[in-house]
Amino acid sequence: MTRRAIIAGTGSALPERRVTNDELAQTVDTSDAWITERTGIRARHIAGEGETTATLGADAARRALDAAGIDASAVDLIVLATATPDQTFPASATKIQAALGITDCVAFDLAAVCSGFLYALSVADSMIRAGGATTALVIGAETFSRILDWEDRATCVLFGDGAGAVVLQAEEDSARGILSSALHADGRYNQLLYVDGGPSTTGTVGKLRMRGQEVFRHAVTNLAAVLAEALAKAGVDVGDVDWVVPHQANRRILDATARKLGLPAARMVITVDEHANTSAASVPLALDVAVRDGRIRRGDLIVFEAMGGGFTWGAAVARY
Repeated sequence: MTRRAIIAGTGSALPERRVTNDELAQTVDTSDAWITERTGIRARHIAGEGETTATLGADAARRALDAAGIDASAVDLIVLATATPDQTFPASATKIQAALGITDCVAFDLAAVCSGFLYALSVADSMIRAGGATTALVIGAETFSRILDWEDRATCVLFGDGAGAVVLQAEEDSARGILSSALHADGRYNQLLYVDGGPSTTGTVGKLRMRGQEVFRHAVTNLAAVLAEALAKAGVDVGDVDWVVPHQANRRILDATARKLGLPAARMVITVDEHANTSAASVPLALDVAVRDGRIRRGDLIVFEAMGGGFTWGAAVARY
């Protein structure tokens, strides 16, 4: 018998405040035309008072549990992917655990920046396959607005806040579930996308810094390669894919990756226009949008992909 982790439910959460490009241009030296042309972004959500990575993550988790029809008490694993935790410690996953009323389960944070959700998905999938968990919450949640340099127009316009979550549940001999994953990292590229501070170096959180053109070049090459790798591991062809749910960094990256793979743009789930780059939250947030609007249906073959600071990158294949 083969034990597999199926996606039983999805959920997402966004801060109440939605900020358009025109609104941003009132305080940043930029314009709607400049941002839209270069990124495809038209708006993003920004966390306000009382909205944190943990509160957004908990809201997304509740909605995923509701969609799955599963009580929070059944959860025995929570993996939170985030680069913007509420505190250095304890893990924000434990704050989400408490908010859900769960008093005993494995709960921890995982840091792989924009690839974090895929790393977390692979970890939870492995634990379920090995029998270490039965029902898992895999969450990507970020409040990147709090580490942005709002005077750097090249970066501050790119990011937003939000959360997405999936419920993974063990199932025997199912055709559904996580079929494969492929993960990579190369720390030589640290200085292309990073935060210039931390507890062990400066004693402060720091601000996000990025060399955009170099990140773009690596992203297109790495994402196309890792997608092909994950598909080969799953034993499926690119023509079998119903939907690609990519990390929502930049519309140009998404279009270039699709062309490199020979995928029709119509098969890509795109939410970057409304959410901007929400880092570890972007893949599960986009997945939930496409599930709830009816595009993604039970039985569809889905590919996830992401690349982030580190560099880290990865892809996964799932039968929804």
